[in-house]
Amino acid sequence: MKYLPGLLLALVIAATPVAAKPFLNIQEVTSPGGITAWLVEDHTLPIISLQFSFKEAGTARDTQERQGLARLASNTMDEGAGDLDSQAFQKTLSDYSIGLSFEVGRDDFGGNLKTLTRHKDKAFTLMALALTQPRFDQEAIDRMRDANIARIKSSMTEPDWIAARLQNDIAYAGHAYARNSGGTLTSLPAITRSDLVAFVKDNLTRDRLNIGVAGDITPDELKIILDQIFLTLPATAATKPLAHIDIQGRGKTYLYTQDIPQSVIDIMQPGIDSKDPDYYAASIMNFVLGGSGFGSRLTEEVREKRGLTYGIHSGFFDMDHAEGLSISLSTENKNAGAALKLIHQEMVRMRDTPISTQELTEAQSYIVGSLPLSFSSTEALASNVLGLQENDRPIDYFDRYPALIKAVTLDDVARVSKRLLTPDQMLTVIVGKPEGVTATDTPTTLPNVE
Repeated sequence: MKYLPGLLLALVIAATPVAAKPFLNIQEVTSPGGITAWLVEDHTLPIISLQFSFKEAGTARDTQERQGLARLASNTMDEGAGDLDSQAFQKTLSDYSIGLSFEVGRDDFGGNLKTLTRHKDKAFTLMALALTQPRFDQEAIDRMRDANIARIKSSMTEPDWIAARLQNDIAYAGHAYARNSGGTLTSLPAITRSDLVAFVKDNLTRDRLNIGVAGDITPDELKIILDQIFLTLPATAATKPLAHIDIQGRGKTYLYTQDIPQSVIDIMQPGIDSKDPDYYAASIMNFVLGGSGFGSRLTEEVREKRGLTYGIHSGFFDMDHAEGLSISLSTENKNAGAALKLIHQEMVRMRDTPISTQELTEAQSYIVGSLPLSFSSTEALASNVLGLQENDRPIDYFDRYPALIKAVTLDDVARVSKRLLTPDQMLTVIVGKPEGVTATDTPTTLPNVE
């Protein structure tokens, strides 16, 4: 699932008045072959951005023995396609100033194309080749595999990465989300060209496809391009959706000891599905608690008043099969216990004491006022339009956005705070040598790394 900028993902669609003039004129375009895309037509600049993704085709599809398969596929699909080897393919992209890349998350596999209008035919041809005829030459596989292995070895010394890796394994124990999206030191060497070919065939299918386009292209032109790029893909995927998982390890503190001057602290608790009617108010709650950076309660209490950290942030996340609320910070070892106590106190205060009218109105004003900043480029437009589809939002979603923000009341935030905030049920992972902290468990090895 792609995350919309800011708090857009947090919105729940309701029957609200729609402005006469749309915020974005998004057109639904369907090709003769039945491929559908959402388009923001804009001829101001001679630039076209096309972004796409395949749902349920992300790294969670990797098996235990082939962790890193989807990531390696995203690394190598633009390393040669059709009759062009890696060097020739990359040189052509460079010669025509074409930006083409593939990316993968836990849930989705996607791609991005950016091109000048005068080079669009070449750009779309190269994208079609990379998507439907990737070469997966052994040289490119070996080179990208070595780069991923080097990245893992380097990351094994980084406290932030260690904390995230450990938290991931604990929170999603027994689920595909617990695996290492980037692969392990033993799984990456086991991945073969046949594995990559099978991954593309089995997962990059038309029934999972979402497409967002913005820029200097008409609907009629786009219809032709959609069939050119996507029509030859397999029609349907054989794999089934994964099961849902709740956050594991709640109420426990895991300490991975490292002799470093600051402790890295990652906290997670259960969250809320983005389609839940309360999710909209939950986003306002999080904005006040710690999602807004400077001005949030956590920043004010932990950083500004007491100087215990340079930065602290909270945020909801909503993947296809898990939801949660996370809080992250780093602090001097001697301050770790005090920082955790303050976080607990602020969560209790948010849960038990209603926020003020000023906090509510300031949050609403900021969120509504910052909306245009999310559409500052052609790429941002395409990304947001794609995000609407990935999150099952209607095409007029952004027209409803301000009214939905302003509809949240103090009572809504109070109700949601009581429902969601569970400071005694937090999963806490610490890397460092913290003082004033009692650990429930002290793991000494990192899972899904070696």
